[in-house]
Amino acid sequence: MTAEAHGTTELLLSRIRDVPDYPKPGVLFKDITPLLADPEAFAVLTDTLAGLCTAHGATKIAGLEARGFILAAPVAVRAGLGFIPVRKAGKLPGATLRQAYELEYGTAEIEVHAEDLAAGDRVMVIDDVLATGGTAEASIDLIRRAGAEVAGVAVLMELGFLPGRARLEPALDGAPLTALITV
Repeated sequence: MTAEAHGTTELLLSRIRDVPDYPKPGVLFKDITPLLADPEAFAVLTDTLAGLCTAHGATKIAGLEARGFILAAPVAVRAGLGFIPVRKAGKLPGATLRQAYELEYGTAEIEVHAEDLAAGDRVMVIDDVLATGGTAEASIDLIRRAGAEVAGVAVLMELGFLPGRARLEPALDGAPLTALITV
């Protein structure tokens, strides 16, 4: 890790607040709102993610609902790329592609507008946290079903004690998975 990368990691990590027992007892929630409220830290995060998108040849950026939107939209602007919202099912008007995925207790569905992605698009998926990887894996499936390629997945923070990386790496089929911070 370069000194600059180390400094970026330290800055970002210093702006993430631990909230014990939220949303339920025994959970240590990683709150990114202090990072978002700090214009310097948020700009560093945006620039870092935009640089990854450029380095991996992305032509569009997909943000996962909901906090992934907060990160991906300014990254798309900074990188000069289009932003694709990946929403919970039923939130987008018009024709959509929908993908179901497994949760710990049940299933959920996400969707994208069918016309927003096409063959030749290289899409970078951005989210705040990689935990179990279910939503990111479903977004990869949606991107490919639309005929686009996956340029990679980038997250602010990976919860290394959960199986997200192990779940995503086969789905990525060689595309990079980058976590700026692993806890």
